[in-house]
Amino acid sequence: MPNVRLRLSYDGTDYGGFQMQKNAVTVQEKLEKALFKLYERRVKLVGAGRTDSGVHALGQAVSFQADPLIPVERIPWALNSFLPEDVVVWEAVEVSPDFHASRDAVSKIYSYTLDNAVFRQVLRRRYAWHCPYSLNLDLMQKGCRLLEGEHDFLAFKGSGSPSKNTIRTIYRAEVFKREDEEIIIIQVEGKSFLYKMMRFMAGALVELGRGALEPAKLQEALKGIKLRLGPALPAKGLCLQKVYYND
Repeated sequence: MPNVRLRLSYDGTDYGGFQMQKNAVTVQEKLEKALFKLYERRVKLVGAGRTDSGVHALGQAVSFQADPLIPVERIPWALNSFLPEDVVVWEAVEVSPDFHASRDAVSKIYSYTLDNAVFRQVLRRRYAWHCPYSLNLDLMQKGCRLLEGEHDFLAFKGSGSPSKNTIRTIYRAEVFKREDEEIIIIQVEGKSFLYKMMRFMAGALVELGRGALEPAKLQEALKGIKLRLGPALPAKGLCLQKVYYND
């Protein structure tokens, strides 16, 4: 039975996250229903990672095993005919029988988008958090350099997280501004992330840029000290950009 990896994008605004839940409509639910219509049986789906309620994705990855009903490369066309407009599968490839979308992920890239215009840009309201402040990008970039490497991210863990181990490694973090679009993008690559970790990091970087947080305090928090660095920014600005694998 072929093992298939899909890559998909979705607008997370109207979903309770990616992973299946009892009391909310999720992206996984929509995808599994589409797979059921295609294969006429329940297909067990493995996601590369869960995105929370309201979080978007351009490059989420999932894997599943199913009978070779149609050529693998035609699966996106078939599934998209059953999916709502805010979820799109754009790639399907056959992978090794032991491939697992979550365990085999080498790294993930998340981005957080700030609408830095004086007045809200209406067409960005679903995908960016309005942040009209004058931000010092040099200070924010300094904060990015501090985040890189292996640290104890206890101060960046959302309440309710089941994770006991809060040590994580950030491979790359950067911030840049698109002047012509009046947006600022924070981009971070890491192996794995704690619950709300990316949103807390983005919040801390905004506080640095505003001058409300000292770099030394951020550096101290990365030793596993539970300090108040800033709020977890709203989910709508967060996007899972890509999941990397060794292939």
